[in-house]
Amino acid sequence: MPLQVSDYSWQQTKTAVFISVPLRGVSVRDADVFCTENYLKVNCPPFLFEVFLYAPIDDESSKAKIGNDTIVFTLHKKEAAMWETLSLSGVDKEMMQRMREKSILQAQERAKEATEAKAVARREDQKYTLNVMMKIEEEERKKIEDMKENERIKATKELEAWKERQREAEEHERIQRVEKLYQQEKQIEEERKKLKHKSLTRNSASRNLATKGRNSENIFFGKLKEDSIPAPRSVGSIKINFTPRVFPTALRESQVAEEEEWLHKQAEARRAMNTDIPELCDLKEEEKNPEWLKDKGNKLFATENYLAAINAYNLAIRLNNKIPLLYLNRAACHLKLKNLHKAIEDSSKAYRIMKLPLRLIHPTTLYKMMLRRFGI
Repeated sequence: MPLQVSDYSWQQTKTAVFISVPLRGVSVRDADVFCTENYLKVNCPPFLFEVFLYAPIDDESSKAKIGNDTIVFTLHKKEAAMWETLSLSGVDKEMMQRMREKSILQAQERAKEATEAKAVARREDQKYTLNVMMKIEEEERKKIEDMKENERIKATKELEAWKERQREAEEHERIQRVEKLYQQEKQIEEERKKLKHKSLTRNSASRNLATKGRNSENIFFGKLKEDSIPAPRSVGSIKINFTPRVFPTALRESQVAEEEEWLHKQAEARRAMNTDIPELCDLKEEEKNPEWLKDKGNKLFATENYLAAINAYNLAIRLNNKIPLLYLNRAACHLKLKNLHKAIEDSSKAYRIMKLPLRLIHPTTLYKMMLRRFGI
């Protein structure tokens, strides 16, 4: 049980109260001090000092001085007046307990308010710091943007100056070319005049010397002919364009109406077939021709790739199922793969398309006849 300190002393003025609490034989620095408006407590084991003050005090401005085994309190009164006693009189245990709890609640509320105030102050400081940093960053960004703009203006001016120099150089070069062409034309014109004058002079001289003989006349006119020979023509190229055509024959040898009708029918048939065959979506336009697919299958058959050849013939038959040679070629692939029933079936389809009788022909004989007739 703690020992109550009773040998304390106190003094007062109208504005302050001075309390001296002796704590002998213990370390005063380890004392726990708790103070509110109406309650003062010092816990320094094994000693305990508490007092329920006569009137409220300003606990925020009050002070405690620790030293020489004594704690001296300077408590500032909220109202300037002389107290009759230091502590309240007639206080029972229940009232003391309520006052303790009230003091603790007040201390907790003040601590909470102080914590919130510190948090608000910290947030304000952070906000202020953030604003300052944003302002500094904005100034830096503006400075960088100004530098970029100045560099851009400088580069633009340099580019414009370079373009101007280029234009001046091109203009000077053009003027030189024009002057050179003018000089050449002038020189050519002078040469023509000289040649013309020379020709006239020689013509007059030839008329005056016509009596000198046939040989001398031939030599003179031969030399005059050599002098009057014009310069050779400049080298050039002639571009000839031909009308593009689907058929290999020339346009003058073709029947235009029949060709256009055939091309129209082929296009309509391809469009009608392509809408139902999703495999043709990835093929080029020339690869959607049954004849092209047949040639492709023949090449694959020649390389003994029979399955790929069958796929080519299948797609060609889906495009046009009225070509008997497609069935015969596919039958040959099945025969190589030992699919005899499918080979006979394709041979029979080819004969039905050609409208030939099948009643008296054995299937194997039928297939051999088709191979001899059409080949692959």
